[in-house]
Parts: sequence; structure tokens; C-alpha cells
Amino acid sequence: MLEHRQQRVDLACVFRWAVRLGMHESIANHFSVGVSEDGARFLINPRGRHFSRIKASDLLLVDAQDAKTIDRPDAPDITAWALHSAIHRRHREARCILHVHSKYATVLSCLKDPVLPPLDQNCMRFFERVAVDTGFDGMGLGDEAERVSRGLEGRPVLLMGQHGVLVAGPTVAQAFDDLYYFERSCETYVTALMTGQPLRIASARVAHKTMRQWVEDYEGFADQHLRELKAILDDEEPSYAQ
Repeated sequence: MLEHRQQRVDLACVFRWAVRLGMHESIANHFSVGVSEDGARFLINPRGRHFSRIKASDLLLVDAQDAKTIDRPDAPDITAWALHSAIHRRHREARCILHVHSKYATVLSCLKDPVLPPLDQNCMRFFERVAVDTGFDGMGLGDEAERVSRGLEGRPVLLMGQHGVLVAGPTVAQAFDDLYYFERSCETYVTALMTGQPLRIASARVAHKTMRQWVEDYEGFADQHLRELKAILDDEEPSYAQ
């Protein structure tokens, strides 16, 4: 029996779905989930493994407090280790951390004004729930990783300027649900900009109301979403759970 099997299976599922949804970057980018009470011990993808091939048993168990982790023969990618260990140490509540360079979120991160406006109800879900980091200073190593880890500000989404997006959640299900809908929101906004037409932006009152409805009235939605994703993989790609 695999240690931390449920977290492994859930995380392996979202690796596979990141590929299916075109949100992966081949063997780059990284997902993790904390498995200890303080979140310092966490599972993360192995270095150099394509998202489409990751299985539950492939995930590495590491300790954010152990600086020697990077010297292990099976050490994770250096950027993955720096960024995820910094966040797991600093944010106990951030059990699952998903970082990708998904197409539309990355486009948004490259705009002079990278703020997602309350354009439709998906965009409104993230009203006042996105931290924006515009201090990009190279690959996420050392000081850069520590700086980024401070940028979450208690919000579930960190838009990393000129880089991509990072989502942190209390569970794998919640983190992936936020990642999925944030990318959909960015797609809507970027596509709307491409029309060249004036945008119909919701008022702060309506945007805040809609955000609260998403957060408060859809309890269990993320769990249902992940359950369906696993059911599809169980039929079509069951190796993810091995």
C-alpha cells in the first residue's frame, strides 16, 4: 500500500488533466501537496517526468525543512524545490500548490495591467482573490522563491508577472478547481480583448456578490469536479493511479 495514497492519486489525476487541457509545459512546471500536519512534508513530481506519464507512485516525498533534499539522487527540479518548499514552510494552509504556464493566464501575466476584471461570472469568482506579482527577477530560485512565497497574501491565486500562475488550496480538488476556472476566466478576458470592442465590466457590488456566491453557495463543487475527472481517467487512463 502506497503511503499517502489518496493524495498521490488525486495529484496524479490533475497532472494528467493538465495535459488534457493543454495547461502543461512538457517536463517543466510542478504540483505539490502537503501530507504532514504542518504541511512541511509534501509530495511533488520528479524531475524530468512528462506530466502525461506521472503516476501516483512516482511522486516524491520531501521535507521543506530539510535543505539536503536537493542533494538526493532523486531530487526534484531545483526550481520546484525552491518555490514549493518556501511556500509549504510559510503557508500552513496552502496544502496543495499548482504552478503552470497555462496559455491565457500567462498572456494576462504579460500585460502592462495584469488585473483580471469582473467580466463574466467566472471572472467574478476571482474578484479580490488574486494576488499579482510584478517583480519578476529571473527563475524561481533562492531569494526569488522566498519573495514569491510572500506574495500570496492569503489569496488562492498568485498571478506571476511575465511567468505564469500559481494556485494554492486546502485540498487538491479545490486547488485544481480554482486553476481550471482561473484559466477559463483568463481565456474569456483575452478573447474579449481580441475583439477590439468595449468591454462590459460588472460593478464592484455585483462582482463581490457573485464571488461570495461561488465561495459560499457551491460547497462540495470542487470535490465533485475532481471525482468526475478521476472517473474519466479510471475508464480511459487508469495507469495514473498506479
